[in-house]
Amino acid sequence: MPFRVCFVCTGNICRSPMAESVFRARVHEAGLDGLVEVDSAGTDGWHEGDGADPRTVSVLEAAGYEADHEARRFRASWFAGLDLVIALDAGHLRTLRRLAPTPEDAEKVRLLRSYDPSAGTDLDVPDPYYGGIDGFEECLKMVEAASDGLLDAVSTAAEGRSA
Repeated sequence: MPFRVCFVCTGNICRSPMAESVFRARVHEAGLDGLVEVDSAGTDGWHEGDGADPRTVSVLEAAGYEADHEARRFRASWFAGLDLVIALDAGHLRTLRRLAPTPEDAEKVRLLRSYDPSAGTDLDVPDPYYGGIDGFEECLKMVEAASDGLLDAVSTAAEGRSA
């Protein structure tokens, strides 16, 4: 049974699809395909069915990542099938923990930047939606920096599960 990770932001068109794409690439590079499944969603359904924001697509493709995506809303029922729910900021963390059906499910929710030892105390990935392309580029840097630490944690859990 694969280890399942879902990244969550507000509308699932900027930060969480970016994190999904970057982390999926890290999983592939580590040879963990089949052991780890990666997905994303939003806390709200405003953009359900839409692709990722064009600026997200542009930044991802420029960095060599895949950018195929369809936005969807996170559902409380998904907790049962997920091992880790990665929030992109503190607001998402609170929303997801309130949505969690059980205390054990609430414990599955973590902030992405908590896996980046250089992040300091500011663990939010700022929403780039209302700004220019530079905000999306900065978001990608934060996502990439945290993805290595997250991969270490997830690979240990996934490999332990398959042993």
